[in-house]
Amino acid sequence: MALQQLPYDRLEPLIRHYLDTDEDSSTSELIQRLGRARYRGYLTPAELQAVCYWKSPRAIQHIRANSPVLVRSATRKALATRSERLRLENLMRLKGVSVPMASALLTLLDPERYGVIDIRVWQLLFELGTVTKNAAGVGFRFNNWHQYLMIIRHFAKKLGVKARDIERTLFHVHKQYQAGRLYRDSSPIH
Repeated sequence: MALQQLPYDRLEPLIRHYLDTDEDSSTSELIQRLGRARYRGYLTPAELQAVCYWKSPRAIQHIRANSPVLVRSATRKALATRSERLRLENLMRLKGVSVPMASALLTLLDPERYGVIDIRVWQLLFELGTVTKNAAGVGFRFNNWHQYLMIIRHFAKKLGVKARDIERTLFHVHKQYQAGRLYRDSSPIH
C-alpha cells in the first residue's frame, strides 16, 4: 500500500524525530546468540532457522531444505568476503533466502552495519524521494539493497547509532503512519 500525504518531506527530520535505539529483548537475545556464528565464521542450520522464524516464518520449509554442508559453505563464504555483492550472492545460494532474508541474516550478525530491507522501509524511502525506483518495494535486487544500505549507513554514522536503529525507526514509522498514528508534531515512537 502506497503512503499518501506523509507529514515529512525529507528523511533526516523524520529519522531525528522518531529515532528508536531500543532493541526488543528477543531480538537482542538472537543477536547475542548469533555472535558465536560470527566469531566461528558460519551459521549452523539451527541458527539459520532461528533467523527465518524472526524474519519470515512462512519460509521455514525452504530454509529447512538446505543441507548442513550448504548452510556452512554459503554462510562461511558470505562472512569471509569484504564484497557486499558476493556476501549477498553467497547467502542467496540458500533455498528460502532472497534479498530481504539475506539482509535479515546480516543485520542479526552485525547490527552496527546492516539493517533489514523490506517493503515498509522501501516504500517510506520512495515516498520521501530518497529512492526513485521500485515504488512497490518488491523484487529487490543487489542494487536496491546496496542503495538502501548506503542510505541507512549514512544516517547511522551521522547520528552516531547503528544501521539497525535507522532501519527499525523507518519500519516503525511506516507502521505507525499506515495505522494513522503518525503526525509531524507527535512524540517519538517507543
